[in-house]
Amino acid sequence: MQTVQALQLEPLTREAFAPFGDVIELDGARHFPINGGTTERFHDLAHIDVGEAGGRPLVSVFRAQPRTWPVAITMMERHPLGSQAFVPLAPTRYAVVVAPAGELDATQLRAFWVDGTQGVNYAKGVWHHPLLAFDRVSDFLVIDRSGTQPNCDETDLAIAWELAEPR
Repeated sequence: MQTVQALQLEPLTREAFAPFGDVIELDGARHFPINGGTTERFHDLAHIDVGEAGGRPLVSVFRAQPRTWPVAITMMERHPLGSQAFVPLAPTRYAVVVAPAGELDATQLRAFWVDGTQGVNYAKGVWHHPLLAFDRVSDFLVIDRSGTQPNCDETDLAIAWELAEPR
């Protein structure tokens, strides 16, 4: 791998991320009081899609080690049988690198900068890079698919991409 291509980070918004899945955030979410008014429910924040081929929801915590700049993007992965949601358990800055579902086209890579108040839910089959947390060791609640069939495809990129550090 000789050539390095620059990949600019953009702010994570529902509209920009829609082709790849859901942004999980409270701003703008449908909400209402429950439990006699002692709790506010932020309702239906993501489409969890894990039922393919008899799959079931799986709840885990991933502990991400902090990355340092520059960040090289040399591989991508996807989960063809189910969505995969990541929600930080404490405010932490992280980056999301994605490409549309289908055959991987590295020219369609997009990178999003997350301020730590949002989570993401990758739609079934969407290509994405493994966790890219910054600043400190960071825990993420992860909801994805459990089942007997393999559900993770990984591929190396023909050229490396380098994330530009946000300003």
